[in-house]
Amino acid sequence: MRRTRQRRALSMTSLIDVIFLLLLFFMLTSTFTRFAEVEFASAGSGAAAPAQKPVFVSLSADDLRLNGTALALPELSGALAPHRADGAPLGVLVAARADVTAQRLTDLLGALRGIPGLSVTVLEPS
Repeated sequence: MRRTRQRRALSMTSLIDVIFLLLLFFMLTSTFTRFAEVEFASAGSGAAAPAQKPVFVSLSADDLRLNGTALALPELSGALAPHRADGAPLGVLVAARADVTAQRLTDLLGALRGIPGLSVTVLEPS
């Protein structure tokens, strides 16, 4: 004679508790900050040369220079104004040194993005 096993009903209480604890853990450990976007465009081939010379921005961990002149990040917009001629797009070459953090470069690119009529090119470190 064969014995029949009687199946017990599964309790869902412990499963719900575990799912709730996991949900609570992931909600408390994740960050809900909004990340800023920085748009990059690749260089096109056969582009015409710009009518005016670009300006050179050198960025290091604690220094920002525009054509060799030291300035602070909030002063950048005013310092670029004399280099613009009759509303033509101004080319900006950005050279970041090896000690520059990604956040500092993003701050600079965010400040440059707020200035209309700029064409920004980030140079690769050599």
